[in-house]
Amino acid sequence: MATDDPRATDERVTHVVAGEAVGNAAWHKPLVHIIAGALSKSTGQTPGMTRLEAISGKMVGSENLWMGETHVAPETNSGDHHHGEAETAIYVVSGTPRFVFLEDGQEVAFETNPGDYIFVPPYTPHREENPSATTPAVVVIARTTQEGIVVNLPSLWGTADGQPG
Repeated sequence: MATDDPRATDERVTHVVAGEAVGNAAWHKPLVHIIAGALSKSTGQTPGMTRLEAISGKMVGSENLWMGETHVAPETNSGDHHHGEAETAIYVVSGTPRFVFLEDGQEVAFETNPGDYIFVPPYTPHREENPSATTPAVVVIARTTQEGIVVNLPSLWGTADGQPG
């Protein structure tokens, strides 16, 4: 039997009939649509930026994922912070934000453009900077925790004087 459908002969593809259970979970659960204007500011905040929550346990019942947006106004820097045990993935939507962190005790900055991605490991202090005089920086964030963890710090070193401890 000839077919143009590559799945017809691919034994690696598993087909599940709608309504069947996979393990203990129902296969079909409803999708949740979050409209752009419905994002919530009711999440951890850091001075110099605005976080908007879209996907979380609180918003949609997610169990292992948090997603949202961060907005940094022109010529503004966020405060130094980390996100606890969460791995964080960042996608640059607009603007040219810089992501500043420590490497071997020295500040390092990644210069980014729309379409770039940044990975922030757990417990890594960092900050966002928007060097543009006119364009806000907007990024989409995904984290491996159900809620947005934000730990604001006095400096990247975690010390009040901004120097290594």
